[in-house]
Amino acid sequence: MRYEEELIDEVREKNDIVDVISSYVSLKKRGSNYVGLCPFHNEKSPSFSVSRDKQMYYCFGCGQGGNVYTFLMEYNRLSFVEALQNLAQRAGVELPEREQTAEERQQADARVTLRDMNKEAAIYFHYLLKSERGTQALSYLKNRGLSDETINHFGLGYADIYRDDLYQYLRSKGFTDYQMKESSLVNIDTVKGNYDKFFNRVIFPIMDMNQRVIGFGGRVMGDGEPKYLNSPETMIFDKSRNLYGLNFARTTKKHQILLCEGYMDVIALHQAGFDNAVAALGTAFTPGHANLLKRYTKEVYLTFDSDGAGIRAAKRAIPILKEAGITAKVINMKPYKDPDEFIKALGAEEYEKRIEQAENSFLFEIRLLSEEYDLKDPAGKTEFANETAKKLLQFSEELERDNYIEAIADKYGMGFENLRKLVYHFGTQGLTGSEPRQKKSREKPQKEDGMKQSQRLLLTWLIEDTRLFELIEEYLGAEDFTEDIYQKTAQILFEQYHRDGKVNPAQIINLFGEEDQSEIASLFHARIAKVETKADREKALKETILRVKQNSIREHSKHLDPTDMAGLQKIIADKKQLEKLEKTNISIP
Repeated sequence: MRYEEELIDEVREKNDIVDVISSYVSLKKRGSNYVGLCPFHNEKSPSFSVSRDKQMYYCFGCGQGGNVYTFLMEYNRLSFVEALQNLAQRAGVELPEREQTAEERQQADARVTLRDMNKEAAIYFHYLLKSERGTQALSYLKNRGLSDETINHFGLGYADIYRDDLYQYLRSKGFTDYQMKESSLVNIDTVKGNYDKFFNRVIFPIMDMNQRVIGFGGRVMGDGEPKYLNSPETMIFDKSRNLYGLNFARTTKKHQILLCEGYMDVIALHQAGFDNAVAALGTAFTPGHANLLKRYTKEVYLTFDSDGAGIRAAKRAIPILKEAGITAKVINMKPYKDPDEFIKALGAEEYEKRIEQAENSFLFEIRLLSEEYDLKDPAGKTEFANETAKKLLQFSEELERDNYIEAIADKYGMGFENLRKLVYHFGTQGLTGSEPRQKKSREKPQKEDGMKQSQRLLLTWLIEDTRLFELIEEYLGAEDFTEDIYQKTAQILFEQYHRDGKVNPAQIINLFGEEDQSEIASLFHARIAKVETKADREKALKETILRVKQNSIREHSKHLDPTDMAGLQKIIADKKQLEKLEKTNISIP
């Protein structure tokens, strides 16, 4: 049993795509659309566009696109049915009971099996930690200052020195080699033999928001490499959309989230009473992480290591948090390296003071910048002032910018008016910040086929101005789109227009398989060149129609059966239409 198309359409129409995506991605209005940083790839300049009119999204950087269903499926790794159920609940639409398809049951069963296996592994690792075999690992954790309560709270464990220990245990629980391979807990190798991913390591189970184990981190016992090892991504584990400790931190009564570098920092902070600490999972902080945090807080305090790597990580995280609409501050832990060391040395009360003294993230960046110059030297101080003025241009609001100018001028002895004039000077030169202009990638993007581009352009034109249907139908129809997927899309568009007097591109997305949905979205997001006059727009439209029609005649002639008289007559008629079009001035209402 499948859900009726009418019900699918109803749920989609009751969930405005801008409202839904805004809960995951920070969007800003730009013209008729909304833009932001793409959640599906790392980027510094926003290329992710969401259209309220089309009820679609599209990234011009990575090519991901679709409707509100597609977004939830991609972002949260949901099946279509799960996305539908999620949106139905959001909109207050009651769904009838339905049977799952064979594929849906298979996917659901695979997820359940994977979660069950992770749960069994976590139970076994915890058991080993408390057993005689885990004596060394338990001593390590105790020496790190962790209590039994904390160890139990986080479900910490131990992977034994035997390389197939977990494999044998999971086999005894009825899991197959194939299932274990899919879980990435065990390497199945017919040549070397089967062996565990984690062995001789302290284990940190990673949990989702529902307290279910979705992966593991492991710290080696001794001097082995790598020091920390993490589970690879699976169908239930996405590192860029999960944070260690968030399953606990999301219920904190504190108004901010503490963002750490590692597992032990999170655990040490929680033990000390800071139940708002989280950490990225063996990967750099991403927009996905920021959007996840945005659901729970408006303030993030960075408590990264005080060494060079930690400072660089903080500098990378600050603009990502800002783009997500989150205020960032930086906690100074010197002379200690990390929160774990700090709390052991000075205690929770002193750490609380450091939280209260946390530095504004922009002033933090300026302080780091100041360390690159000799401020006692007039030339060095001048260079510093110039770079600071450029960075101040990132504030578009005058009041906010002036507040920062005042704070910096006071701290570094520059004079408010002097620094303000310098900011104005660089602003009039068109500079927008201190970062050097990024060179365009040397990798040339693959040049799109000219004819495909023309067909995409025409499809985009049709959905943006439905009046064009009446204009072009005399000369061209859906059959003139020679790419299969373009032709099918055009056919649906023409049918929608004739039936309803309008088109619904978001509806079309769900008529295609998941593998085609981003491409369909791209068909409705071709970049239409900005033209100054109505005459230029009409000329561009005519040229596009001519190219599409000429290509259609050429392709149909190439594949024409010599005995197909009806086909021959159609080509002759199309050529006459083409000649007529060449002599006709197209007028857009």
